[in-house]
Order: sequence, then C-alpha cells, then structure tokens
Amino acid sequence: MKTAVATAGSTAPGGRAAGRSAAGRSLLRGMPLLPSIVLLAVFLAGPILYCVYDAFTDAQLTGAAETNFVGLDNFTRALNDPNFLNALWLTLVFVVGSAVIGQNTLGLSLAVMTEKATKPLRTLTNGVVIAAWVLPEVVAGYLMYAFFYKQGSLNNVLGFLGLPQQNWLYTLPILAVCLANVWRGTAFSMMVYSAALNEVPRELVEAAEMDGAGVWHRLWHVTLPVIRRTIMTNLMLITLQTLSVFGLIYAMTRGGPGNKSQTLPVFMYQQAFQNSMIGYGTAIALVLLVVGALFSVVYLKLLKVEDA
Repeated sequence: MKTAVATAGSTAPGGRAAGRSAAGRSLLRGMPLLPSIVLLAVFLAGPILYCVYDAFTDAQLTGAAETNFVGLDNFTRALNDPNFLNALWLTLVFVVGSAVIGQNTLGLSLAVMTEKATKPLRTLTNGVVIAAWVLPEVVAGYLMYAFFYKQGSLNNVLGFLGLPQQNWLYTLPILAVCLANVWRGTAFSMMVYSAALNEVPRELVEAAEMDGAGVWHRLWHVTLPVIRRTIMTNLMLITLQTLSVFGLIYAMTRGGPGNKSQTLPVFMYQQAFQNSMIGYGTAIALVLLVVGALFSVVYLKLLKVEDA
C-alpha cells in the first residue's frame, strides 16, 4: 500500500507538469493567430458591439448635444412605422423574387443547358453572364437604369416591335430592380451549379437514360436529389447577399418613386444619414440582421431534414 501511495504521489506532479507543458505548447502554436484575433476584435467585433449599443440610443448624426439610452423605443417606433413595414415587405419581395426564384432558377437552368453545349457556345454564355457579375454594383445599377428608363433601351426595342411602352422605373420599380439583380447575380448560381453537376455520377444518369427517363425526369429524380445540399447552400448565400443590396437599387431608383422600391438597406441609409437618426437607422440594421439569421435558420433546418 505504501508503495502504491508513493508511486501515485510521484506521478501526480509529473502529470500536472505534462499538462502544463501541453498547454504551453498549445499557447505557443496559437501565438501567430494573436494579431489576427486582435484585428478582428478591433475592426469587426468592436464596431458590431458599438452598433448594438447605438440601436438602443437616440444618437443623431448632427444637432444633438448628447446621446441618451432609450431602450426598445427605436424598435417600437419601427414596428409602428408604415414606411418600415413597407420596406420590410419589399425586402422580402426583392429577396424571394430576385434571389430564391430568379437567380437560383436561372442559374440552375443555365448550368444544365451549358453542360452539354458546344465549347464555343459554353464559353460565350459564361463570358456574358460573368461579365455582369464582375461589374461594380453602382455601374450595374446605372446600366440597368439606362435600360429601364423611359427613353431607355427596353422601350426602344418595344417601340421597334410595335409593343406598348411605359416608364418601368415609375410604374413597376420593384420589378425593375428585381430583374436588374437577377441579371447581375445569376453568374454566381450558375458557377456553383456547374461545379455541382460535374459531381453527379455519370452511371446514375446513364442508368436513367437506359430506363427510358426523359430530360425532365432525369433532372427531377436524379440530378436534383444528388445536388440538394448545393441547392440549399447556394440559396443561403445568394439570400444573404441579396438582403444587403444597396448600390444597385439606389443607383436605379433611390427607393422611389415615393417608397415603391425602398428596401430595408435603402430605408436604413435614409433614416441614418439623410434624416441624421443614427440610433433609429442602426436599429433597422439589427432588424435586417435578424431577417438574414431567420433565412439562414430555415435553410439549415431544410438541410437537416434532407439529411434525415
């Protein structure tokens, strides 16, 4: 018994020393990451925390002598503001119309069609689609403004064909900005789906062809189930990107006429920087963050259901 106690007593300090040594080695290995962690804390976490604080104050850009803590007043004001509710609704329309339906569907369609196209045609299609994607958002907005304007390219084409013309940016502004965002952002979905389609096992497609399955049957019952995780991931990425679109809409309509194309980013900008209500604008930014988080949770839940 004395031997066992002596042995345990002699090994315990050694075990503690080994643990301290392992912890020291882990700390040394993590030292190169310290500058990155500090930069993230200063330039990312710091501003985010400050914005969260601002959302609960009456901070103003100009004119206010001091800033006061107002609690949930900014959020209560937003929920009772018809302009905010309108912006929230238009944001959902913009995201569903231009991202979930527009970019996602068109990107998948282009990827499927170019998969078996000739190399020159595939190169031309990829070049045209990607060219719109690499343009700066403001430049793309100006081009789409010139396209949808009353004397723009679209009405000139319609007039040449003898079809009725209209001022698209006045009568259907939310549709115009949705189509503009589809035109600009489809390339990302197309590239994602092109990569996913290359991973679909050829033997599955060939087996379906031998069983007499048509093109749509193979797409629905073979291809889409195989790439379902890619579909959900792409939907989440383009949804979050579309939620933050500002320059495109502001260059085309500035949220107008009136508030007919005023999404949450535009409304937030107008409240914070045009009306100088930084606290209220920051509260709207947090609401936009919550909307993005809700979309992400839905997509992650759908991924788990698919895996079950």
